[in-house]
Amino acid sequence: MSNILVTGGAGFIGSHVADALLSRGHAVTVLDDLSGGFETNVPRGASFVRGSVTDDALVTRTVTTGRFDYVYHLAAYAAEGLSHFVRRFNYTNNVIGSVNVINAAVNGGVSGLVFASSIAVYGPTSELPVTETAPLQPADPYGIAKYAIESDLRACRDLFGLPFLVFRPHNVYGPRQNIGDRYRNVVGIFMNQILGNKPMTIFGDGGQTRAFSYIDDVASVMADAVTTPAAWNQVFNIGADSACTVRELATRVAVAMGVPADIVHLESRHEALHARADHEAVRRVFGARAQTSLDEGLRRMAEWVRRHGVRSSSPFAHLEIADRLPASWAT
Repeated sequence: MSNILVTGGAGFIGSHVADALLSRGHAVTVLDDLSGGFETNVPRGASFVRGSVTDDALVTRTVTTGRFDYVYHLAAYAAEGLSHFVRRFNYTNNVIGSVNVINAAVNGGVSGLVFASSIAVYGPTSELPVTETAPLQPADPYGIAKYAIESDLRACRDLFGLPFLVFRPHNVYGPRQNIGDRYRNVVGIFMNQILGNKPMTIFGDGGQTRAFSYIDDVASVMADAVTTPAAWNQVFNIGADSACTVRELATRVAVAMGVPADIVHLESRHEALHARADHEAVRRVFGARAQTSLDEGLRRMAEWVRRHGVRSSSPFAHLEIADRLPASWAT
């Protein structure tokens, strides 16, 4: 089969994609700096290189010596809301780091690069569910960074002939998620708060709607990319079809964790009120697949969370802007 590099492969989505690739018979090398992931997440059978995609020399050396057929670029700092307040950090990791990977892929002669983007590239929109042809108007630096790299991949394809494949996942949850991260992954935040005997905190009234996507449903499709020729040089939304409010999510998380729903509402923060994606394109190319129900996915994640226990959460160490930072993030 193929020899594949997975950046961010010790993180949540990356480790599951690496697992799925190994199960399909591919050789896998993981590159990760463990800033948001854990070495225990690296699947057995994968080689591990510790380092950051912002280290251009390391990325170049890894790709050059590895002789990879494909690169999956999933390394990123993916705190959408926080990205407003860590702009330089965001662009260094999510733009410069990605460019380092793309340069190495071009120079290393890889056969294709699979990129994990985000539905954050769409920004707020009233036309839901949003399709891949919708205008891209990202409203936060994280989405802007993803938009920039999608554009760069098209330019590299046109000039250098590097095939690309972009997935835009959304609100993915499941085992191995870093539940100690206070800035992202609302399901993990809720479960970590419950384990710590704290109330679940919701920004605003909880009427925001999202479609929460179980990790196995996302990782399996992404792993099939390298053996799906019709998918190359295209962009795909990927994730769950059915949406619910954050308030309803909190209630269902409490059920999965076997506790009463204890909710505290915080001041609203700057975010899209509603977000939901259309997935007809990914079904057309990769085939229709059953989706894990929200309650079943929460049950599986709750089992994993109870085994692994509460994780500590420290404030981000290098905030660049404090103005308009939500008070709960400043303490």
